Amino acid sequence: MARTAWLPRPETAPASVFLSVITPIYNEEKNIPILVERLLDVLAKIGKPFEIIAVNDGSRDGSLAELRRQATLHSELKVVDFRRNYGQTAAIMAAIDHAGGDVIVSIDSDLQNDPEDIPNLLAKLDEGFDVVSGWRKDRKDAEVRRNFVSRVANRVISRISGVRLHDYGCTLKAYRAEMVKGMRLYGEMHRFIPIYASWMGARMVEIPVQHHPRRHGRSNYGLDRILKVVLDLIVVTFLDRYLAKPIYVFGGFGVLALLCGALSFALMIALKLFAHISMISTPLPLVTVMAALTGISSILMGLLAEIMVRTYFESQQRTNYRVREVINFEAGD
Repeated sequence: MARTAWLPRPETAPASVFLSVITPIYNEEKNIPILVERLLDVLAKIGKPFEIIAVNDGSRDGSLAELRRQATLHSELKVVDFRRNYGQTAAIMAAIDHAGGDVIVSIDSDLQNDPEDIPNLLAKLDEGFDVVSGWRKDRKDAEVRRNFVSRVANRVISRISGVRLHDYGCTLKAYRAEMVKGMRLYGEMHRFIPIYASWMGARMVEIPVQHHPRRHGRSNYGLDRILKVVLDLIVVTFLDRYLAKPIYVFGGFGVLALLCGALSFALMIALKLFAHISMISTPLPLVTVMAALTGISSILMGLLAEIMVRTYFESQQRTNYRVREVINFEAGD
């Protein structure tokens, strides 16, 4: 039976695997055999147990048949097949859930990322970093439609999130498994994994990686993703800053609305007393009422959000903090 993106990693996943290389697949039939061959060649030289997890994201060409064929030839290749197309974020999430390695490396299947860069990523992890992000410094894509838009997006994301990276969109990244296990991603949020990892205190570094022109097929990215990324960034920023205290957002907006209502009311009274202007001849009564209702509603929504947040943390037995290490504690303390 095919597994879907929201199913957890099976308990039978091998614990002896050191490295899990994950790759989402969507209509990459011609690229798959080349990718598998190059990955196997590079990973064999590392000298540690590895697996390759390919997630077929509802491909409409012969990608699944080619993955099946490659899996019969190479036991290191494992395939997760979606019932339909769920998107790259879901594919990466499913691959992470099914990965059994201590280290997880994500890579695109279109051969624009170079498997030869994987040892460089692992070397940085050996230096003590938790997340190593690739930077396509010499990117081989359309200059305006892809490169310029990407540069602008990366600057906006870095500025808003506070996590400074040149290239959020580069799929080639390496993670310590504990940084991404249990992470839940939606929409187009796979590019924000470094931000999620930074919340948990991950030590992060970015290194230049190679980038090649696409050999076969066509890009599945369009300008419509810009809007999706912006909206997802708003969600990520909210979760980062206000997940544990949503009243700061709703309550702050509510108080601002009440102040606007109070100012409108004061102006309305002043015009009546000193300028002898009838209240109903101005829009100020409507503004006052609408601002007051908006303010009260926002504060009430903030209180409801606070209740939901507490229910979430307590029902999941989760805390709003992460501990990296404890020292001199006895078991059970």
